[in-house]
Amino acid sequence: MPLPKNRIVPEKKIYYRAEIENCPDCGRKLKRHHTAWKKNIATLQGVIQVWNMAYHCPDESCGNTKRYFNSAQAGALCMKHTSYGFDVLALVGELRFKHHLTIGEITKELNERGVATSERNSMRLYERYLTLLRASVTEQVRLELERVVQVNKGIMLSMDGVQPEKGNETLYVVREVFSGLILSAKNLKSGSAPELQTLLQPVKELGFPVIGLVSDGQHSIRLAMEAMWPEAPYQYCQYHYLKDIAKPVVDIDRKLKTGIKKSLRGIREIEKQIEKETSAEAEIAKDYLAAVRSILLEDGNPPLDLPGIRIFENAQAVQQSLENSLAKKGAHAPEKGSQNLQ
Repeated sequence: MPLPKNRIVPEKKIYYRAEIENCPDCGRKLKRHHTAWKKNIATLQGVIQVWNMAYHCPDESCGNTKRYFNSAQAGALCMKHTSYGFDVLALVGELRFKHHLTIGEITKELNERGVATSERNSMRLYERYLTLLRASVTEQVRLELERVVQVNKGIMLSMDGVQPEKGNETLYVVREVFSGLILSAKNLKSGSAPELQTLLQPVKELGFPVIGLVSDGQHSIRLAMEAMWPEAPYQYCQYHYLKDIAKPVVDIDRKLKTGIKKSLRGIREIEKQIEKETSAEAEIAKDYLAAVRSILLEDGNPPLDLPGIRIFENAQAVQQSLENSLAKKGAHAPEKGSQNLQ
């Protein structure tokens, strides 16, 4: 049975933890409690499975063990109840209003970019884009924010900018972290701090206490948010921060991965030599060759799980196992002209 056109299958998993690491009341380090949510999200860079982990204060005497913190950056990837990233929505809006494409043409463009969708689903994405631009604080939203303040003694704000293609407008979205509510959104040609302050002004006028600010490393966003709420604690998104500082390591690891794979390409000649052999030794050698083949398919999830390091460690394990097997058998060094896996 064929899969629906808008069925998305993740290429990798990303785990997000709360940007706030310590309890705002007692200062104790927050502890992971449960998975707030997980879902597959289609972005312009591929499909990812996002896990948003919920943390809480473990100190019973603090009295806030039922208050949970999760990642603002994970929530900023897409709208609630959707599986498509804000970058996809921004592209849909750009294709419709700037390039005047029909829904059918938008569907074709998205599929060509690797975003699986159907015409019916593209229409939903277009409607969500319009909903996003109309985001405002209704009476229902205000009541929800009041409940957030009662539980958390204030609201926490995050801001993120999504640009589907360089040189085009950027879609900026302001969210309340605890509730996930979108408080403001707008396409801007300029991402300067004064422009962003204009977008934040209606949120400031709500008058709710702000207990925290979260964003990525974009300097103008930080300047704008700090200018509006200078006393509120500010936190960079840890995932982006770690990704940026680990970039040199990831680049070196990529070279390591390429070098190891090059050194293992000669195994095909060994496979040809023993493919028709049926001895016990040949069968063991085939198992080792299969293990080496599996190493070539290894991949990681940088920056915390580096593929080059993983391949190196697994190759070392296979080599050590082979050396142990030869030692147990009392094998001598291979005769001149023969090959081995090392």
